[in-house]
Amino acid sequence: MNDLVQIARRVAAAATNGEQVEAYVVRSRETEVEVFGGEVESLTTAVIEGIGVRVVADHRQGYAWAGSLDASVIDEALRDARDNAQFGEPDEWYALASPADVNGAIAPELDLWRDELAAVTTDEKVRIALELDRATRVADPRIRNVESSGYGDSLTEAALANSWGVEAAQRRTTCGASSSAIADDGTGAQTGYGYVAGRTLSELDLDSVPRDAATRACRLLGARPIPGRRLPVILDPLVTRSVLGVLSSAFNGESVLKGRSLFTGRAGEQIGATRVTVLDDPTDPRSLGAATYDSEGVPTRRTTLIDKGVLQGFLQNVYTGRRSGAGTTGSAVRGYTSTPGVGVRALRFEPGVLTPEQIMASVPEAIYVQSVSGLHSGTNPISGDFSVGAEGLMVRGGEFAEPVREVTIASTLQRMLLDLAEVGADLTFLPGSVAGMTVLISEMTLSGS
Repeated sequence: MNDLVQIARRVAAAATNGEQVEAYVVRSRETEVEVFGGEVESLTTAVIEGIGVRVVADHRQGYAWAGSLDASVIDEALRDARDNAQFGEPDEWYALASPADVNGAIAPELDLWRDELAAVTTDEKVRIALELDRATRVADPRIRNVESSGYGDSLTEAALANSWGVEAAQRRTTCGASSSAIADDGTGAQTGYGYVAGRTLSELDLDSVPRDAATRACRLLGARPIPGRRLPVILDPLVTRSVLGVLSSAFNGESVLKGRSLFTGRAGEQIGATRVTVLDDPTDPRSLGAATYDSEGVPTRRTTLIDKGVLQGFLQNVYTGRRSGAGTTGSAVRGYTSTPGVGVRALRFEPGVLTPEQIMASVPEAIYVQSVSGLHSGTNPISGDFSVGAEGLMVRGGEFAEPVREVTIASTLQRMLLDLAEVGADLTFLPGSVAGMTVLISEMTLSGS
């Protein structure tokens, strides 16, 4: 880590009069194992090192990157960034993070690194993936095949320094395992999945992966379409996560500036039910997207986007924060090959108090949506139109009833927030930047047979 900091400092110190220079340096080691048919289908281990250099001069921005930390290559990237800045379009809001942007904020103290993950051998990772495949096959007599099983992990270190004196360094580990089962009892094949994620192997409940995959596949056996009507919809945590992920672009300050957010101009308005509180909290170490600093060196913070149904504001990086007048929320995201954008790191609903079982028992009848299809093609994050394929189970008397497939659920994202009747207590942190939990939407349109 120290060598990355020194590299970033050296580049930032090369700034000349009238220019601002930033260096973002990354090193990661990633492993991905995929198993199919009881054999390893692919094994990838990669060590990635790179640097991104940004130069701002005369309100013009130039950027260059290199996939090497060799000193001569880094110097060339700095020259290229300077050259690119000369040809960039002028924009009065271009600037790097300054002490004024940090504004005395202190980075949260987060323990996101696990040394023991670095000691796990490749052979052990392969063994885990193969064992998941085997265990999924025997989890239930109705399992006919395993679509895929796998294991992956990442150990990432990053450092940033700029010529304003802003510096940041952080590191984190993540790992995960998954399996997808195919069940068939003669009524048609159904697929179910299971996966877990954490910061090191000891945090993974590997036994739950084949069990969940088999359960999710087998409980859909015999599924068929049902007549269309309007009824309550319960979303599985994984589905909630996906829907909230699509909605996340509406909270993006860059989207707001471009008029491409369905919430543009609505700050301070009631846009959801009073049970709806949405926040991005990268200071929560339970989230795999947690971070101490954003990708411009600004300390992260908990940002409430919707509070009891009222829109509070949007996520901003330095550029969008200055241009909008809102200031940065420490929400810059990037890889070393790109300039900073705006994005979520740990987006979620504020959990409620009811268990999934209590939510199911709170309505006489509902459809429990286990998975959706066509989410990105069927959802318009600008207009809010929402229409996706769904499969799951009917719920009556608080219990699962007949399985359902080949149906469509439809509404708008705006209406879904207003009709959100319950948010479960089962906050589930998953790979990526969005968490899930069980939610109940009081009414949606179901189209079926």
